[in-house]
Amino acid sequence: MEKKYLQIVDPIHGFINVYKHETNVIDNPIFQRLRRIRQLAGAHLVYPGAQHSRFEHSLGTMHIASQAASILEEKGHLGSDDIKNIRLAALLHDIGHGPFSHLFEEVLQKQKKISHEKIGKNLILKSEIGDLISKNGFDKDFISKLSFGNSKYQFMNEIISGGLSSDMMDYLLRDSYFTGAEHARIDFKRIINSFDVHEKKLSLDKSALHSFESMMISRYQMFRAVYFHKTVRSAEVMLIESMLLADKELGLATDNLEKYVQFTDEFIISKLISLPKTSPELRRASKLALDYQERRLLKCVYEKIFMKPRMGNVNRSELQRDIARKAKVDESEIFVDISKTPSIPLTPSKKESQSIILTSTRGPGPKEAYELPISEIPLVSAISGFMDILRIYTRQQFRKKVEMSAEIILGENR
Repeated sequence: MEKKYLQIVDPIHGFINVYKHETNVIDNPIFQRLRRIRQLAGAHLVYPGAQHSRFEHSLGTMHIASQAASILEEKGHLGSDDIKNIRLAALLHDIGHGPFSHLFEEVLQKQKKISHEKIGKNLILKSEIGDLISKNGFDKDFISKLSFGNSKYQFMNEIISGGLSSDMMDYLLRDSYFTGAEHARIDFKRIINSFDVHEKKLSLDKSALHSFESMMISRYQMFRAVYFHKTVRSAEVMLIESMLLADKELGLATDNLEKYVQFTDEFIISKLISLPKTSPELRRASKLALDYQERRLLKCVYEKIFMKPRMGNVNRSELQRDIARKAKVDESEIFVDISKTPSIPLTPSKKESQSIILTSTRGPGPKEAYELPISEIPLVSAISGFMDILRIYTRQQFRKKVEMSAEIILGENR
């Protein structure tokens, strides 16, 4: 008798079950491309084990989303077809990511004002991926909406993206494991087993509130220690600058799907290094990419973290010019990096999270539900808001001069 599913061995979740219609999608070259896009871009230059990719993260997100959906099916909120839709949408939530993951997003946003979600939606609707979805009896339009938090079913959106999402639970566990950073030992099973639905929104049993707090703190710590690590960002700043300088030559910021799906980490880095040396911009782009590959990284000479209040508007070009003039170095040797993220994950609709819905049972009666403001969860409230980081980087030979100039110009903001 033929098995109904395959099992993929995963270091985070053990065995992940994959069904035939999902295997058809996974085996497609567009999805296989995710194997060649690192989850954490340049983090492997600081944490050597961070070689994991968007491919296995997508499988892990599907696995957790499936478990969460099964819990809600037992509680009468979902049917078997809903679970299939959620699994497929979770599997495809990162299909639109470009090389170097969120770094490429910065290039797309600056040059074309498009996001990986928009690319992902188009891949689901207009590529072979969409054809496979339709062939297997699914509504590709609904899957595209659900994948990116835009379906009409809010609680289903929240299973995949947002403050209780399978996406976040997998990336925290996976990134912690592969970097070796002991910040994200979250109890995701406790959380998803406490899921319920109240007024079409995902809710959490009050008894699991401490697990939610722990997860929010883990996320915050991972941003501080890994994602926004100053040396990780040094490598990423170099890549972003290289890609921006080479964009006109290589046409990186594109929404042409046929071209876009060729882009992977190694494909782009090789293109950058081998750029024609026909202009100062292209020579510089090539040098930055080669230095990145050989780990000759920029040095951080100034850093300031803003929580409350947030960082005001910073004119990068003006600041770069002022520091360069003061240090008496070329402007191209000054790199101004501004990293920003909400301390608490945004909702699927990209709004700031203000509250969480909790349920509780008192006696034999029905469950009670109430909305708890984030401000009333002490540990989470302490880190709520945004984490904004301003850093100045330069090459080793200019380190002292640029550091002194940055201190003079930015010191009053400390």
